[in-house]
Amino acid sequence: MSLNRFMVSIGILLALLNASAAYAGSAVRDIRLWTAPDHSRLVLDLSGQISYKLFRLHKPERIVIDMMHTTMQASLGKLALPDPVLKSIRHGKPEKGVLRLVLDVKEKVQPRSFLLKPMQGKPYRLVLDLMRPEQTQRDAVAASSRSKKGIIVAVDAGHGGEDPGAIGPHRVMEKDVTLAVAKKLAAAINKMPGMSAVLTRKGDYFVPLKRRVALARKAHADMMISIHADSVRQRDVKGASVYMLSDRGATQDRAARALAAKENAADEVGGVTPLDQVSDPLVSRILGDMFRRDSLNSSQMLAEEMLHRLKKAGPIKYSSPKRARFVVLLAMEIPSVLVELDYISNPSRERQLRSSKHQKALAEALLDGSVGFFEKMGRLKTSARDQSSVRSPYASL
Repeated sequence: MSLNRFMVSIGILLALLNASAAYAGSAVRDIRLWTAPDHSRLVLDLSGQISYKLFRLHKPERIVIDMMHTTMQASLGKLALPDPVLKSIRHGKPEKGVLRLVLDVKEKVQPRSFLLKPMQGKPYRLVLDLMRPEQTQRDAVAASSRSKKGIIVAVDAGHGGEDPGAIGPHRVMEKDVTLAVAKKLAAAINKMPGMSAVLTRKGDYFVPLKRRVALARKAHADMMISIHADSVRQRDVKGASVYMLSDRGATQDRAARALAAKENAADEVGGVTPLDQVSDPLVSRILGDMFRRDSLNSSQMLAEEMLHRLKKAGPIKYSSPKRARFVVLLAMEIPSVLVELDYISNPSRERQLRSSKHQKALAEALLDGSVGFFEKMGRLKTSARDQSSVRSPYASL
């Protein structure tokens, strides 16, 4: 055998060994359950890449996952069961080298699964979504739409579920802060005459970025506010900032471009199925006509109004709105802004963001900005909210 043929043979053998090793001896190290209105998501943390099969059984309804050359190290008892879809879960070994998970479900669900590669400190993950029947989803949306009235504001709490967002020095998570402020803002909006709010997420679960846009459209929202908290390496950086969509080309501002890249990566962290990666013909059409300019002008006015109000609630990082290519702001037919409440990486600001009192103050500022914008647009009467009579929530601080 020639040296070249010998080296090729050795290379093939090593490749086969490496391929086998990639799927050998893996373990399920942790398991989590997230409950959303239209599905329940099960996430398995893995020690390495695996091969698996998924199938359904009926009478009773079950979802089965067979994982090859995998062992169970996670505790199934920690899962909060039953949830709206999943009744119970158990595991066993139907044959040598196979770990089987059996999920007892309450109704006929549509399962979809995919593997995520390691990223941002997270290991290999197997994600299983148990999608509820479409009729159930349509009924929920219809009921929600019927309950809304007047001007509708879509309030988007950034991140959620598998995607915690930024994490502060004392482990405060961005996803928890954004949801708390979003709920307070929605409650305040719903108390306003002629206004109502719709939340893109109401709990700790993951919602893909384009799905957030779709939810705002489905609710026929007149405005969208996406709420976030920023993070940088320098611990002393502080202050709120407001962003709007950059409609063409690369974002020129370096900091805004970096922030957009970080926020747009949420789908990769939280886990988006191929079904979620769809083009948006509506956005493409809007970007090509004069409606784009009107919408961006409105977003600019909204962003400036938000900044003006946020100054009363705490420090401001940038005195004027920034522009960047944020996926979550692609509902260009309505005024849309992304608000970074503060820097959760700053220990003192992290404590404030965790405070219910400060969260209320931030929500109040966002409400004032929303009302002020609609007053300027002639959609609300000035008497709807007399700003001079509203006592600042910071007056007692």
